[in-house]
Amino acid sequence: MTHTASAHTASAHTTTAPLRVTLLVGSNRHGRFGPVVADWLLDHLRAHDDLEPEVVDVARTDLPTTLARTPEATAALAEITPKLAGADAFVVLTPEYNHSFPAGLKNVIDWHFTEWRAKPVGLVSYGGLAGGLRAVEHLRQVFAELHAVTVRDTVSFHNAGQSFGDGGRLRDPSGPDAAAKAMLDQVVWWGRALREAKEKRPYDDVRDA
Repeated sequence: MTHTASAHTASAHTTTAPLRVTLLVGSNRHGRFGPVVADWLLDHLRAHDDLEPEVVDVARTDLPTTLARTPEATAALAEITPKLAGADAFVVLTPEYNHSFPAGLKNVIDWHFTEWRAKPVGLVSYGGLAGGLRAVEHLRQVFAELHAVTVRDTVSFHNAGQSFGDGGRLRDPSGPDAAAKAMLDQVVWWGRALREAKEKRPYDDVRDA
């Protein structure tokens, strides 16, 4: 009876506890626009009762592209990896560079594997006419290979520089705010569902079957 009650309590906690979500800011270009969009996105993450956000900023990492575990790489991973491993879900913010996402973002992704597994990923993009959507579609393929689940709805800013005014405030927030809510609600649904499923059966059991 005690075991049943304990299991029920754990299940209830899994269902109701906020999700730890890591926002991965993917731009590292000089003079980047990413922090403007990231600040707007963080406001939405912090306002969502079901989410507890933290940030990994690609521009603030120092990971070699050789994937060699140098002392510098080890120090950088000590800061980054716990934020990815401890997350229940991710939101990835990407610009579009030459019809795809930045090399620095891919490097951070490639330094990790199990940290992404069986977790949902929401995708937010910005750019010119295409709004970064080509970068988003490429990221879907990458995260599928890593056993992550990208949610269907995205947020994209077309001609992003014109969408935000002084102080980083959106000129017309109605559309982006609605898109962010839809995307984050899907991240929460998948995050809770996958967290509960992994408690009942570790994902390695499925992957190695």
